Amino acid sequence: MEKEKAIVLLSGGLDSTTAMAIAKSKGFEIYCISFRYGQRHSIELEASKKVAQVLGAEEHIVVDIDLGKIGGSALTDEIDVPKDRNEKEMQGNIPVTYVPARNTIFLSYALAWAETFSAFDIFIGVNAVDYSGYPDCRPEFIEAYERMTNLATKASVENGNPFRIQTPLIHCTKAQIIKKGYELGVDYSITHSCYDPSHDGKACGACDSCKLRKKGFMESGIPDPTVYAQDDFF
Repeated sequence: MEKEKAIVLLSGGLDSTTAMAIAKSKGFEIYCISFRYGQRHSIELEASKKVAQVLGAEEHIVVDIDLGKIGGSALTDEIDVPKDRNEKEMQGNIPVTYVPARNTIFLSYALAWAETFSAFDIFIGVNAVDYSGYPDCRPEFIEAYERMTNLATKASVENGNPFRIQTPLIHCTKAQIIKKGYELGVDYSITHSCYDPSHDGKACGACDSCKLRKKGFMESGIPDPTVYAQDDFF
């Protein structure tokens, strides 16, 4: 019996890798899509290629989009990445690491690819619990985007095949995500989360993403395999 196909948005980070492992555990044939979007380092793309290979993706494509031309984010522009913020600070205003409309753009590319070969499930590792306050990681955004997909595609409108945006991690803490991935055999040493890694590839240990990753491993009770340039407590 032929497996159902699923697209996984794969950044090479902890969340997207866990989402891919979950999709695989559900029996989907996995097709991964990653983006070279003008981010200031390529380490996450190297991680995504490794993850796709190790977890057994049927195909992995990397799409080039230059969001650096738009700017407006510490990940694509000459803006300093915030460091050493505490939990209260992280829960404040949307940080400068937010990339304008990024998940909307990424999901649109994934949807276009999905429609070409009838893959009606799109997995994205967004999380609305332990995250940096990005508006395009919220359940309301995902629900609205899914409604839009089924108004905007031939497969849905003409053929009656609805698309589903799968967000298996959206209500999980980082610790719960790590535990789930660990149960599924994920090797987190091949993933990358840092916004501002060193030239030799070490995670900075001080940006919001590193802080949340450290906290997740600490609370999960699972050893953190990440090599940090700055390795203090949360």
